[in-house]
Amino acid sequence: METLSPDVAAELRAGRSTRERKLAVCSGTVPLAPADRVELLCILAFDADEMVANRAKDVLVSQPHESFLLALARPDAPPSVFHWCARHVGEKPGVADAMAGNRNCPVEYLLPVARHLTTPSVQLLVQELDRISALPALAGALELSASVTAEQKQLLHELRGEAFDSATLEQLLKEGNDPEKRLTVSQQINKMTVPQRIQMALKGDTEARRILIRDSSKVVQRAVLQSPRLTEREIEAFSAETGQSEEVLRHIANDRNYRKNYTIIRNLMFNAKTPIDVTLHMLLLLNPTDVKLLAGNRNIPEPLRKAALKLFRQRQIDRHLNE
Repeated sequence: METLSPDVAAELRAGRSTRERKLAVCSGTVPLAPADRVELLCILAFDADEMVANRAKDVLVSQPHESFLLALARPDAPPSVFHWCARHVGEKPGVADAMAGNRNCPVEYLLPVARHLTTPSVQLLVQELDRISALPALAGALELSASVTAEQKQLLHELRGEAFDSATLEQLLKEGNDPEKRLTVSQQINKMTVPQRIQMALKGDTEARRILIRDSSKVVQRAVLQSPRLTEREIEAFSAETGQSEEVLRHIANDRNYRKNYTIIRNLMFNAKTPIDVTLHMLLLLNPTDVKLLAGNRNIPEPLRKAALKLFRQRQIDRHLNE
C-alpha cells in the first residue's frame, strides 16, 4: 500500500504540517497502512487546531482495535498513541497487554488499563522495577491483582510505599479509565514551592517532567534536564515543541550526547524557537534532504532559511563537480 513520504510523515508527527494535510489524513484521502493511520490520527487527536483534533477523534472511534494493536507494538510509538488507548480502547482484547509490553509506554497510561492486564503482563511489570517505581499508584494497582504471588505483592507494597492507602487506590482504579478525572500531576505541582518542584523535576515521572520543563522558574527547567530519569525520547519531544523556552533548547543543543541523535538535531533545526545562532551553527549537520526542506520552510527565521538554501545550492554544485 502506498504511504506518505518519510518527510511528510515526519512533519505530521511533529505537528508541523498544514491544516489541509492534517484534514486529508483524517478524511482518509491519503493512502495509509492501518498502523500509520491510527498513529497519525492519535497524534492529530491532540492537535492544537480544534477542528483537526475533533475530526481525528471522530475518525478514531471507527478504527478497528487490531489497528491499535499494530500501532502499540511499534518501538517508536509516540506517547499520544498510548494516551488515546488508555482513555478509549484499554478494555479491548490485547490493548492493555500491548501497552505494558512496550517499554516506551509512559507508566501513567498503564494505571487506567491495569485491571485489563493478563497474568503474563502483570508478571512482566512486576519484574521491571524501573517502570513501576516511577508511579507508586501502578504498583498499588498491581498489588490488588489476583495474578501476583505473595512474594510479588510484598515487593509491590514496598514500591508503592505509604503514599496510597487502600481507599485511595480503589478511587484511582474507579477513575482510571480517564486519567484527566484523577488528581492530575499538574494540580499537585501547582501547590508546590520552587524547592519542591525541583525535587519533583529530579525524581518525578515522565508526566511531571513534561509539565515542569515549561515551569516559569529557569532553575526548575534546569533540574528537569539534570534528572537521572530523563530519556532521549523525552529530549526528542522537548526539542520539537514550539512552546519550549529558548534556554531549554539551547541547553539541549549544547549537549554533546544529544548531538549524536539526529532526530534531536532535526527537531531543533525545524523549531522556530531555537536560537538562530544555534541553528546556523548546526546547519552543516543536516542531511541534504532536510536542508532542502529547511530552505522551503517559511515557519523558521528568514536568515536560517536563506543559509539553508545557500548550503543546498552549494552542495549541488559540489556534487556535479565531483561527478
